[in-house]
Amino acid sequence: MTHMSFEEAIKALDSGVMIDIEVTPGSRSLSVPSGYNEWRRRIEVKLTKNAQKGKANEQLIESLAELFGISSSDILISNGATSSKKSLLIKGVSYQQAVSVFGARLNK
Repeated sequence: MTHMSFEEAIKALDSGVMIDIEVTPGSRSLSVPSGYNEWRRRIEVKLTKNAQKGKANEQLIESLAELFGISSSDILISNGATSSKKSLLIKGVSYQQAVSVFGARLNK
């Protein structure tokens, strides 16, 4: 089975899901998600904004909110705000929802 196990980057919580993400800021195109890093067990994301004054984080949160059809206030960077490796808490989204949303994009 050559299935990328991006599910490893998603953890179910009572309040929603925790997602481990690796961000590439300053990319030519916006791609959320852009792939999965099997070694780091992180979902990869490409952002067009540069990592200055929280611009990339804002774009990341807005893009994920759009992807899941939720408010950006339901997404928190719980870890790695200043790092390319981040953990995000997405409230009100189930593990199954997260897997199907990312799966639809990653398994093309």
